Amino acid sequence: MQANTIDEVILQLEKIIEQSIADQDPMGFFAALYHQVTVTVKDGIRQSYYQDGPQMEKLDILFANRYLYAYAQFKNKETCTQSWLYAFDCTRRFWPTVLQNLLLGINAHINLDLGIAAAHTCPGEGIHALKADFDKINIVLAAMVTDVEKSLTTIWPRLSWVLEKFGKTDTFLIDFSMKQARDGAWKFATELARLPPEQQLAQIQVRDIKIRKIAHMISKPGFFISSIFMIIRIGEIGTVAKKIETLWKKRSLDI
Repeated sequence: MQANTIDEVILQLEKIIEQSIADQDPMGFFAALYHQVTVTVKDGIRQSYYQDGPQMEKLDILFANRYLYAYAQFKNKETCTQSWLYAFDCTRRFWPTVLQNLLLGINAHINLDLGIAAAHTCPGEGIHALKADFDKINIVLAAMVTDVEKSLTTIWPRLSWVLEKFGKTDTFLIDFSMKQARDGAWKFATELARLPPEQQLAQIQVRDIKIRKIAHMISKPGFFISSIFMIIRIGEIGTVAKKIETLWKKRSLDI
């Protein structure tokens, strides 16, 4: 399932989405969201939004391939990273909400995969040349938050009332702090890029264990928050396929 171009990434994601819809598989939630982000990155490259378009495409491909590889490993009952294993395992349970499934995917992909992909795109001291475009990728990732809100209000109609009462969607949606996740990804990338390849694997494994612990907090955030998630889960409407279709919008985010 590895891709060589950004168009191949989009095609592979569409295959996952379509299969997930056919199988009523919640693994399609994250794939649907990720498809939207990838189309936006592609549009940005075409419109010269990034300082180095070819380098950004390389980063996007390496980044996406980590998800595609983990997805294939899980489907084939092979060993994948602990972060992705936890996220994928949660899709096999009833209680995680669509929101939690998305957060678990975002956690594994940004907190672990993004730093690895960045370090492999620009190894050594060359990593600093990636910083400006890395920050622009973060703008794209942040932009998806508002768009996810619109989708989730369809899946859970009372979300509109909650947002009206309690404020902005970004504090409601990603309380584990997406900004900290992105900042942590860059710090991890700079540390990893300076290491020789034979030492990188050990650091990735250490990081993976840490990110899995965050995943556990997302899926089991304590009695009070868990009770709220249970109410949300019961109130979600539509089949798994319908929820995936709601998240899967074949258009780009505004950046």
